[in-house]
Amino acid sequence: MSHSVTIINGPNLNMLGTREPEIYGSETLADIEAKCRTLAGELGLELDFCQSNTEGEIVDWIQQAGGSQSAIILNAGAYTHTSVAIHDALLACGIPVIEVHLSNVFQREEFRHHSYISSVAKGVICGFGSQGYEFALRAAAKLTN
Repeated sequence: MSHSVTIINGPNLNMLGTREPEIYGSETLADIEAKCRTLAGELGLELDFCQSNTEGEIVDWIQQAGGSQSAIILNAGAYTHTSVAIHDALLACGIPVIEVHLSNVFQREEFRHHSYISSVAKGVICGFGSQGYEFALRAAAKLTN
């Protein structure tokens, strides 16, 4: 049986490649998606990959994933530090969640040190750039098999 994973990306991640490359690197979100699709295939996972700048749309995707997916990998961007709504949706979805950040949020501004996601996540990966998504996919494969 194939397991399905949803990777959800939050605000401004559509700007990867041009947005602060000294922090986020030069890869685009499309580059990251391509790597994730290749690895997911190798791991025997089906993959949904999406991005939104809108909090409500992210909440909708989390709710949908709870009924149809095996795990969620979430880079909520700035919503990590502000969204109780995303926290509550993750809490209710009933499937494992892995939190991912490209940068090491603990080496950045103080307001980035708090996450509304971490308390409901199975694990947190930060500071490894796009490789963090690969780590998260490998973890999701182990969690769902």
